[in-house]
Amino acid sequence: MSYNQEHLTEKAIELLKQLISIPSFSGEEDKTADAIEAWLQEFGIQTKRQFNNIYAFNEHFDENKPTLLLNSHHDTVKPNTAYTKDPFDAHVEDGKLFGLGSNDAGGCLVSLLTTFVHFHGQSNLNHNIIMAATAEEENAGEKSLRGLIPILPEVNVAIVGEPTLMDLAIAEKGLIVFDAVVEGTPSHAAHPNNNNSIYNSIEVLEWFKNYSFEKVSDTLGEVKLTVTQIDAGNQHNVVPAHVNLVVDVRVNDCYSNQEVANLLQTKAPCKMTPRSLRLNSSSIDPNHGLVKSGLTLGRKTYGSPTLSDQAALSCQSVKLGPGDSTRSHSADEFIFLKEIEEGIDLYIKILGGFLKK
Repeated sequence: MSYNQEHLTEKAIELLKQLISIPSFSGEEDKTADAIEAWLQEFGIQTKRQFNNIYAFNEHFDENKPTLLLNSHHDTVKPNTAYTKDPFDAHVEDGKLFGLGSNDAGGCLVSLLTTFVHFHGQSNLNHNIIMAATAEEENAGEKSLRGLIPILPEVNVAIVGEPTLMDLAIAEKGLIVFDAVVEGTPSHAAHPNNNNSIYNSIEVLEWFKNYSFEKVSDTLGEVKLTVTQIDAGNQHNVVPAHVNLVVDVRVNDCYSNQEVANLLQTKAPCKMTPRSLRLNSSSIDPNHGLVKSGLTLGRKTYGSPTLSDQAALSCQSVKLGPGDSTRSHSADEFIFLKEIEEGIDLYIKILGGFLKK
């Protein structure tokens, strides 16, 4: 069954308003999952559910075809204290739809859901389509897309819906957080001590400040290493035994997280322990048909420094969606209604150019 695109867009905006009105912090998305499931079922689409992840297959799913995953998330961060509007009051002012999660990533989610409905019943596609509206993206939880992937059929390529102004993020940096320890000799502050851990940390901090990784990505640039936290001592007259540092490393697509961990653990002048190595960088071949389809429509490509559910995927993937990343997690979050309308139109055109060749 085919649906009028204008009608679908109206239904998408109605759903987004409903989702905004329902608190859906990471791990507490059961009610928004219910709403998404009901919305898809209104179009006669058979849905499946794992925890608070809602997913569905296109009507003519064929195991002999490769599979395209459409994914975005319906959880949100908690509203910050700078909000001047009710974060759960979905309302429109001057063409802007306000509300928590409107931009990150509600606009992307409802636009992808609408695109899925558009293609759901079509039989002449060269890829299967799986739509997955997932939970726990904001906290990289185990019941997120990461937990869903093992029970899905093999995915060959994916679109992850995040606000990119509908330009194509063809690469995304990975993340490793390290706990680092600078050692020293504890002592009374009144006595000589040539192995003061705090003084030792000066040289270590200089090393981090000046260290650079050899491989530079065409799309993502250099690996970015930043010391973000420092903690030492609890008494004015005691030299502490160690200084604790937290080091944030944004990894380009020239390295795996394991390679970066090995390098830093070998070269850094202090003990370094990664909290997790699972959030790897992501990319797609710039000559992939999905990218080419976007380029023919005048969209740009770029490398994204921010993390998304792409980190859960091992296949090629692109980050693409309506809205502006700079509005994410901001006070009085909003998305322009026009961005949703254009997002749906562009998603459909990009997929049309890719799926029907």
